[in-house]
Amino acid sequence: MSISDLYPTGLHERNIGHFATIVKLALLDNKISDKEHKLLKRLAARLDITSVEFERILKNPSNYPATSPISYDDRLVCLYDLTKMLFLDRNPTIDKTSMMDRIAVGLGFPLDNAREIVKEAIKFFLKEPDIEDFKSAIKKVNPINH
Repeated sequence: MSISDLYPTGLHERNIGHFATIVKLALLDNKISDKEHKLLKRLAARLDITSVEFERILKNPSNYPATSPISYDDRLVCLYDLTKMLFLDRNPTIDKTSMMDRIAVGLGFPLDNAREIVKEAIKFFLKEPDIEDFKSAIKKVNPINH
């Protein structure tokens, strides 16, 4: 066993926090649908979440603190993942939109531009974008290089 196996990296801890936030969004209606579970499995694989961590996080996502990503591209990826989970059903409600406003600010997007970023993210997600298209669209609304 290597030293890196004993001490989790900051990146892995951020991935766990990000994944737990996505699970919390999936559980807003107190259940995880088959579509949501499938998406969670894909995201877990992409974020290097082990099957043991996956099960623990599903059981109690509140045990895992969310941490804001440092780089701008990482924030865009988080916004992409969270928007995808919230709008998996393609039903943009006022509750989801106001939650997205808080998520955008929490991820480090400017407060004065959060509404535009959220509007663009939702509009874009209703068309099923891929991550690179999503990043480009958000960067047009929020052109600050970070």
